[in-house]
Amino acid sequence: MTPLWVDVVGWVGAGLVLIAYALLSADKLDAKGAAYQLLNVLGAVGMLINGYVRGALPSAALNLIWMGIGIYVLVKHRGRTA
Repeated sequence: MTPLWVDVVGWVGAGLVLIAYALLSADKLDAKGAAYQLLNVLGAVGMLINGYVRGALPSAALNLIWMGIGIYVLVKHRGRTA
């Protein structure tokens, strides 16, 4: 049986990604801004953990890549105002 924390982490991660997308779509965040990227990175971490522990490796791999993209953008644009 999977520990409850794994599901909680996965759901929180999914929520963060959805919040990021909703705020971006509502023009409340900039796609290159730190807030949007951090929401995506943290969300991807949660879903990566959940996918890995549950053995859903395609989902885990997708979220690893999603996280990497977010980190890349954060590093590329650090120090800049969005």
